[in-house]
Amino acid sequence: MFKKENGEEIETIIGPSVQVEGNFVANGDIIIEGTVSGSIKTEKNLRIGDEAKIYADIWAANAIIAGEVQGSITIKDSLELTNTAKVFGDVKTKTIIISSGASLQGKCLAGEEKRSKGEKIEDRPKVVIPKEKIQPLSEKIK
Repeated sequence: MFKKENGEEIETIIGPSVQVEGNFVANGDIIIEGTVSGSIKTEKNLRIGDEAKIYADIWAANAIIAGEVQGSITIKDSLELTNTAKVFGDVKTKTIIISSGASLQGKCLAGEEKRSKGEKIEDRPKVVIPKEKIQPLSEKIK
């Protein structure tokens, strides 16, 4: 395994001349500089280099994308698209950072999945106005 400067281990590096086809599954950090077709799934972090070409659906805890991705992206926490990123597909994440120059073509769902409790119309208190208080519109215009 390789060590980052901050001491964390990078489990997998796919170099610029490497082409991977199939379902790629890992438990650790992944750096991709080459081409991947199929799917990519990791429990940790994913970094896609600026020359990388990804034709796959992606699942990861966090991701930084600088290259091209064609496929859906599901990120548990944070997704960053750098100024060279080109994404063609739907994105779902908690937090997204899109740099100026990045391209995203697809639906983007970002944020917590907490929904407010909707209030039904029939649950609201009813307001009753006596008929003698209601003035016809024609009388109000005069």
